[in-house]
Amino acid sequence: MSSVEARLEALKITLPAASDPAAKYANYVIVNGLMFVSGKGPRGNPKGKLGQDFTTAEGYEFARQAGIEVLAVLKSALGSLDRVKRAVKVQGFVNATAEFEEHHKVFNGFSDLLMEVFEDKGSHARSVFGAVSVRENLPIIVDSIFEVEE
Repeated sequence: MSSVEARLEALKITLPAASDPAAKYANYVIVNGLMFVSGKGPRGNPKGKLGQDFTTAEGYEFARQAGIEVLAVLKSALGSLDRVKRAVKVQGFVNATAEFEEHHKVFNGFSDLLMEVFEDKGSHARSVFGAVSVRENLPIIVDSIFEVEE
């Protein structure tokens, strides 16, 4: 068992099959050792806005779930999560009311997951944006870049 798989087991995380893209684009692209993972949201397609339909704590869990979706894509593409050299950059899009101000706390759900799974290699640069709307009225979408062994 790989070291990352052992951490997943210890965290009681079972990766689902990688979800398909929501439209006509690739789930991921690898260029010069960088893997660009297309936007992923939480499984089950919850609908609604942070600050109106969901709390910050619920948003944190949605961001964590989106992270599990990203891990599933990485595993499917690479065969082993041990081929991830490091997380590089994450962009989060929070479907929120104009008054909502805790986008950063919501996306800690994704960042915390990467640190738990990849340890120091999970540390990454990050931007989080509030959005008036996102596809399918999902509460969050995450876009991510990883350095990988080709």
